[in-house]
Amino acid sequence: MTLPGGADDRAAGSADDPSADAQEIADAVERLTDLWFVAAQEATVRLSLHQLRALRAVETAPEVNLTGLAARMDIGIPTASRLCDRLEAAGLLERALHPRNRRELQLRLTGQGRRVLGDVARRRTQALAGVLTTMEPAERSALIRGMKAFLSAQGEAPFQPPRAP
Repeated sequence: MTLPGGADDRAAGSADDPSADAQEIADAVERLTDLWFVAAQEATVRLSLHQLRALRAVETAPEVNLTGLAARMDIGIPTASRLCDRLEAAGLLERALHPRNRRELQLRLTGQGRRVLGDVARRRTQALAGVLTTMEPAERSALIRGMKAFLSAQGEAPFQPPRAP
């Protein structure tokens, strides 16, 4: 809530106890995740979030093999193999001999896989832009600054899951 003076009603307490801020951010991230998922489901090819993550992982690491994909996604190799089987059957991914190690298979996006990722990215960007247009420019700038600060802070301290009490 914005007070008449323009100050946020939580600003004084948020530095002392970030728990309330964390809950609000978690709620916002959940809404963003919903927006992301709906945009992905409206794409020309409907994929699960798991399949999209796999395609993005291959896109960002072009010479990745099955073991590397499993590690990037934090899943077992058999699960990664079945996931690749489905993506390959859909024509989105291909396995090819690695050019420098003939005993290893390299995963690569097909042209169709690249088009699907591009379609999903465009739809997600449009959905996000639709929300951002309802915000004031100063609010958008503050959000961008906050996201950059979050990414910077996250880079300094790797994620540690909370410990059970």
